[in-house]
Amino acid sequence: MSLPGEHEFDTVASRDVYSGAIVALRVDRVVMPGGREADREVVEHHGAVAVVVLDDADRLVLIRQYRHPLGRRLWELPAGLLDEPGEDPLDAARRELREETGLAAERWSVLVDIALSPGFTDESVRVFLASGLREVDRPDAHDEEADLEIARVAVDEAVAMALRGEIVNATAVSGILALAAARARGDGLRPPDAAWVDQPETFARRKHTRADSEPT
Repeated sequence: MSLPGEHEFDTVASRDVYSGAIVALRVDRVVMPGGREADREVVEHHGAVAVVVLDDADRLVLIRQYRHPLGRRLWELPAGLLDEPGEDPLDAARRELREETGLAAERWSVLVDIALSPGFTDESVRVFLASGLREVDRPDAHDEEADLEIARVAVDEAVAMALRGEIVNATAVSGILALAAARARGDGLRPPDAAWVDQPETFARRKHTRADSEPT
């Protein structure tokens, strides 16, 4: 028997349960320490990017958007899915910043990477820090984004909103507090093209494989 931390959790079988527009569910049969096999449900999801947007007055650009599963509007960071296989995360972040806020940024860094709930899903988000802002044309918005509000909030106030429970979106809380921590420690941030070990790609490949196989 291997020592703790040395076991290889091999997948010996896998079956698809559901594949929809935003998620897929599969069940993997995984070898546990000691040789027992157990089922593990895995929700496949697109990777995503989000942007902590900092203006020259040391304010964050936040958005307030309706989220149907919770039935209310949440304060969030500009963000979007990586739903094209091989899409560069920085390019996606630039696109989402423009589409949701009508802004572009000159300076970019990686602020933090987040595995949102690794007990059952491969969903992961890369959060960038962007500054050196300028206004650009914003495309017409649709669906929930047509109702999107934009606000500029001082960094200290955004931290306080997270601690008061007024900002609950996991990516927003992580990004805001990571910015505060990086400032307090004086740590340098990673470059925008830094390696992203946990970037999810399985669901995007699944969707495009399915689309390619459908009759035209």
